[in-house]
Order: sequence, then structure tokens, then C-alpha cells
Amino acid sequence: MADNIKEPPHYTANKIEPIDFIIENNFNFCEGNVIKYVSRYKRKNGIEDLKKAKQYIDFLIKKEVEKGTKEWQNIFESRTENVVLL
Repeated sequence: MADNIKEPPHYTANKIEPIDFIIENNFNFCEGNVIKYVSRYKRKNGIEDLKKAKQYIDFLIKKEVEKGTKEWQNIFESRTENVVLL
């Protein structure tokens, strides 16, 4: 009988278990969840798992956009720091 805790079939059916791939590549929590949900959706929760993956992708996009906005703000502030208005 399979051990559903240590070796769940929806993960062990892959050539590489998602947890091993995630750890080996130093993915963060959100990235790891995307990998986890996409790799198991056909064998476990179908569209529900794809929606969960999408939720984490949307979160990653939001954080990257915010980070990009902050980077542009820093560039703007550094360039206008010494501007004297008449």
C-alpha cells in the first residue's frame, strides 16, 4: 500500500518529484506552489489546481510590477535629487 503522506501518487508519477525540483533550484514559496499545482493538476484536482497555480502567478506578477515601480521611483528620485527649481 502506498504511503500517501511520504509518496503521494500525484507527485511520484513524475520522473522528478516537484519538491526535489523546487529545493534543487531554490524556488521561493510562490514559485514552488506554481510548480506543485501545475505538476499535479491532471492527477488530483484538475482545474482547481490550475486556478491555485494562477493565483500564485498573479501574486508573483503583482510583486514584480511593484518592484519595478519602486525601481523606477528610485531612478527618478536619484536624477531629480539635485534639481533646483527657479
